[in-house]
Amino acid sequence: MAAALSCHFPCLVLRTAENIKSRSYVSCSMQPSQSNIKVVINGAAKEIGRAAVVAVTRARGMEVAGAVDTHFVGEDVGQVCDMEDPLEIPIMNDLTMVLGSISQAKETGVVVDFTYPSTVYDNIKQATAFGMKSVVYVPRIKNETVTALSALCEKASMGCLIAPTLSIGSILLQQAAISASFHYSNVEIVESRATATDLPSTDAAQIARNLSNLGQIYNKEDMSTDVLVSAFSNLSYITK
Repeated sequence: MAAALSCHFPCLVLRTAENIKSRSYVSCSMQPSQSNIKVVINGAAKEIGRAAVVAVTRARGMEVAGAVDTHFVGEDVGQVCDMEDPLEIPIMNDLTMVLGSISQAKETGVVVDFTYPSTVYDNIKQATAFGMKSVVYVPRIKNETVTALSALCEKASMGCLIAPTLSIGSILLQQAAISASFHYSNVEIVESRATATDLPSTDAAQIARNLSNLGQIYNKEDMSTDVLVSAFSNLSYITK
């Protein structure tokens, strides 16, 4: 086991009326060094996955232990991320193999999943089976999947964070929308995207859900019923 040597060099000085005596001593103790958290990036070849690889590499207390993707298989993930030095970690398309190698080393590991709504449940199920916690950022993940993941991780007593967004600006916008909504009876969510297939965005959907869950009815003059309904049905949504 790796250990760090910690030494102290205090000096004891005894003073009397007749003379001054000094005595020094050295005290050393062995302290276990803390190993870094091993991070597996699933979806490492994606733009956000590459950014995560760079961020983890630069962070204290963490290190990239595995990179998984169906693209750039076999290539060094550091070079794929345009880093100055290679990380000597090849991108693999077998999540189970990567998780198994970390599990055998009995290291603390975390899986960061940037994959797809159709595969995220199976990915987290594998990570949980290997005793690893997970962080999930998968746009358009279905509520049923979130519910299933919650039940899975609760049963396994394993943590899993599902992040609706990784943007600080988006989180601040959501909080601002909630604060402002109490002062208005009409709400419109307006956003612009390059392609219509990207609409509505995950952030817009989250804002609509947040406002709908407040228990208020907006845009009453545009509604034929006063029954509270789910996101978007009682909010004006405009795309550009």
